[in-house]
Amino acid sequence: MPRPLRSAIYRPQEIAILHCTQRCVRRAFLSGVDSVSGVDYSYRKEWIRQRIEKLASVFGLDILAYAILSNHLHVVLRSRPDVVAAWSDRQVALRWLQIFPGKRIDEQLGDPTTHDVDTLVNDSERIALVRKRLSDVSWFMRALSEPIARLANRQDECTGSFWEGRFKAQRLLDEAALLACCMYVDLNPIRAAIAESPADSKFTSAYDRIQAEAGETIESAAAPMQTINRDEAAKILKNSTSEQLAKRRSDANKRRGTRTARDAWLAPLTLNPRATGPVLNKDGVRASDKGFLDMSLANYLALLYWTGSQGRADKTGKIAADCGMDYAPVLAKLGIADGMWCDLVWNFKKYFGKSRGPGSPDRMQEEAILGTRKFQPGQRKVRKCFARNASSK
Repeated sequence: MPRPLRSAIYRPQEIAILHCTQRCVRRAFLSGVDSVSGVDYSYRKEWIRQRIEKLASVFGLDILAYAILSNHLHVVLRSRPDVVAAWSDRQVALRWLQIFPGKRIDEQLGDPTTHDVDTLVNDSERIALVRKRLSDVSWFMRALSEPIARLANRQDECTGSFWEGRFKAQRLLDEAALLACCMYVDLNPIRAAIAESPADSKFTSAYDRIQAEAGETIESAAAPMQTINRDEAAKILKNSTSEQLAKRRSDANKRRGTRTARDAWLAPLTLNPRATGPVLNKDGVRASDKGFLDMSLANYLALLYWTGSQGRADKTGKIAADCGMDYAPVLAKLGIADGMWCDLVWNFKKYFGKSRGPGSPDRMQEEAILGTRKFQPGQRKVRKCFARNASSK
C-alpha cells in the first residue's frame, strides 16, 4: 500500500496534532554507539535536541513530546496557524530568516540584516507564503532533518542519503490517542532497554519535564530575534578573518545568554480550560503557552511510571513503580477498556503503525469517511482496547 499524501493526513491551515518519526537509512547511526565500528555518536543527541529547541522558538508549532534514539527520532507536534496569524509581518520575516537566510551578504554572521527583513516584508506575496510555511509541519521537519543529515555525512566523510525517506506522520485524532502516543514516545528508551526509568531517559520530553520540576536550568538555544545593520555587516566581512567570523557566528547563536527551565521550550503539559485564543509565549522560547492534556504533570508522570512498570514479557525494557494515583477514572474518561491501557501504549506501533490517524475506532472511522479513503488500517484491531460506544460519550 503506497504512503498516503500529506494532504490526506493534515492541512497546514488547520490546527492539528501529529506524531512524526524520522529514521536513518540502512544501519547508519543517528546517535549512540555503533556496535560494528565502535564509534560513539552519543554527542549528536544534544545538538539534535538544541536544533529542535531552536526551531521551537521560530516556528508556529508546539512541541508536545520528543525522543531521540540511536537510529531514529520521534516528535509530537501541534501546528498553530492561529499563533502565526497573530505575528506581525516583521516578526514573520525575522523568524524565517533565522532559519532560512538565503544568499545574504552576512550569512556568516548569524543574524539577518535590517535590509533583508525589510525586503521580505515589502514582498506581500512572499511574506504570505512564508507565514503559511511557519506553521507547516513539513517545513519544520525539513528544517530539522536536512542540517542533521549534512552534518552527519560530513562527520562520517560520506555522501548520499542519511534518512531512509521523508518523515512519517500520523494525525492524532483524540485525547486518548494523544496521551497514549506521548507515553509511547517517552517510554521508547525503556522499551529499547537503554534506560531503566523516565528519570534516566535522557533526551526525551519526560526527562526534561522531570528535571525542570527539580529546578534544573539550561542555556537557551532559542534563536535571537534581532538584526544587524547592512553597512556594519559589510564592514565586518571586509575586515574579519574566517576564524573571527566563525567566532562571531557562534557568539550570535548564544547571544540570548539566558538560562531557562530545562523544559521551557516544550509546550506546557496541562491544558488551561480558561485560556482562549492563541496564548502567545512572550519569552520567545516556544510558540505558545497553551497546554494539551486534561491532567497535571504530576498525574501524567505517575501514570507514565505505572505504565512503564507493566512492561510485557516480549518487551526488553521495564521499570518498577507504584502509580500513586487512581488511574481508573482517567482511563474510563478516555474510553479505554479495563486492563487494556498498557497494551495500547506498549504496542502503539502494532495497533496504529499503518494508520494515518490513531484514535478511538469511531474517530478513526469518522476520519476515514471524511478523507479520500473510506477505511483506516487498524480500526478492528484497536477496538478491543476501547470500551463499547466510548467515543460517543
